[in-house]
Amino acid sequence: MSYKDLYLTKSPHIISPDDTTDPIATIFGIPFDSTHSYKPGCRFGPDAIRDAFNNIEIFQPEFGVDLELANIQDLGNLKHTVVATEMLSMVEKTTAELQKNSRQLIILGGEHLLTLGSYMSYPKNTGYVVFDAHYDLRDEYADIKLSHAAYLRRIVEKRGADNIIHVGARAFVSEELAFLKEHNIKTISDKEVRDGDGPKLLGEMTSNFDNLYVSIDLDVLDPAFAPGVGNPEAVGITSRELYDMITSLQDRNISAADIVELNPSFDNGSTASFAAKMISTIIAMNNAKQS
Repeated sequence: MSYKDLYLTKSPHIISPDDTTDPIATIFGIPFDSTHSYKPGCRFGPDAIRDAFNNIEIFQPEFGVDLELANIQDLGNLKHTVVATEMLSMVEKTTAELQKNSRQLIILGGEHLLTLGSYMSYPKNTGYVVFDAHYDLRDEYADIKLSHAAYLRRIVEKRGADNIIHVGARAFVSEELAFLKEHNIKTISDKEVRDGDGPKLLGEMTSNFDNLYVSIDLDVLDPAFAPGVGNPEAVGITSRELYDMITSLQDRNISAADIVELNPSFDNGSTASFAAKMISTIIAMNNAKQS
């Protein structure tokens, strides 16, 4: 039995009008938020994103792609658990299995800890671009090391920092800043984004990677644009600024992407709608490049 059959619920919610052709992307959700510390509820994020995806226009004229005519395979959600090690094991095994088919993989969160399992399933030379208001480089948070606030430090410890590009941080502690400098992690600051330099800098920093894993923590956005997140941070970037940085990657191969920290309990619909827009954009960009 495959890990896909073992761990996924097989209850897809994204409506695909065409299930007769080969899928252009595969999606699954991870309803996990057990290490969350401020506003729990991100475990309901995957289905909220699906609901928004089913209700927005996904025709993408900018890329010459009509996703209404595409087969997007939704495998449902990972089995629910409150144990971080169990979640990470299921994510790593499932992602490793799915990425072998070379199809773009989209993962719906859930809290950011899940990326420790998914990104680590890709080859070491895969570039990692993360958009996040926080560095998530604490050694531990609330006395645990497997935390949404410490996942990126675990990645650096396991794999080094050479392939990491962090975008948009504006809320961190001195411990994280010291670790960032010690390991020479490449960053694009919140101010650089607001000054209009984000797309250019991101293009330069990703130019040497054949494949990218993109992680979007929705709290990178100002709460005016994304109120429905687990850890909102004021004075952030706009949805247009983030969209422009994502589309600056249209000539790159995005092997996988996750979108995390959506908390529908505090959303007015705008956060989920933006998450759905990001998914459709990332899928369309890759499909346009290959067509």
